Amino acid sequence: MNVKIEIEYDGTNYHGWQKQKNSISIQEIMENAIKKVLKEEVKLIGAGRTDAGVHAKGQVANFHTNTKIPIEKLPYAINSQLPPDIVVKSATIVPEDFHARYSAKAKVYTYTIYNSKFPSPFYRYYSYFYPFQLDLKSMREAASYIVGEHDFAAFKASNSSVKNTVRTVNSLEVIKLGDIIKIEVEANGFLYNMVRIIAGTLLNVGIRKIKPEEIIKIIESKDRSRAGPTLPASGLCLEKVIYDEA
Repeated sequence: MNVKIEIEYDGTNYHGWQKQKNSISIQEIMENAIKKVLKEEVKLIGAGRTDAGVHAKGQVANFHTNTKIPIEKLPYAINSQLPPDIVVKSATIVPEDFHARYSAKAKVYTYTIYNSKFPSPFYRYYSYFYPFQLDLKSMREAASYIVGEHDFAAFKASNSSVKNTVRTVNSLEVIKLGDIIKIEVEANGFLYNMVRIIAGTLLNVGIRKIKPEEIIKIIESKDRSRAGPTLPASGLCLEKVIYDEA
């Protein structure tokens, strides 16, 4: 059967989702835990390849298995073999053709900025600390220009070799809750470092280094050097993966 699982993890101690030769990854830890439970090799397919230090509240993965363990007991069994910073939140049986990555219609990421005079020890691994005042009105105006289908070449890592850089951003919100500023992005797909560059660009708008309307020209330029910095991985979180059945 094809099993879909939802996973939450703190990415601080891992070199991203994808299995690598010389670094520990979420995928490797997960596959080893599942193997111990099922007594069989599995190939875990993730919805998104989060980078080193990036977190997830709603990562989705699927794998095929012949296990007789009841599906409702599977998360408990797998969690018993996982470290405390990785948790399986649910497991369901899905159609054979379900693929965590290719069946996804959209993903939602948040980038968190801790905007206060002093840093918080509780947010040091889960946000980017910025101690100066930000112009939220301008940041929200700038965000509105990013929504829609565009060529986001200016918002991808300069070392990315992806050919098609057109993506559709369904929504982009700048939300303030006390000292927390959350940049929430939903799109049909993301380029390498795209959310962290969007966050860095909106930060530059917030400090009035870039005018909100300049976003249009930055997108049209397709020039990475014109957008803002790539903010640190710690502030990024994969919140949700959206599928047709959800």
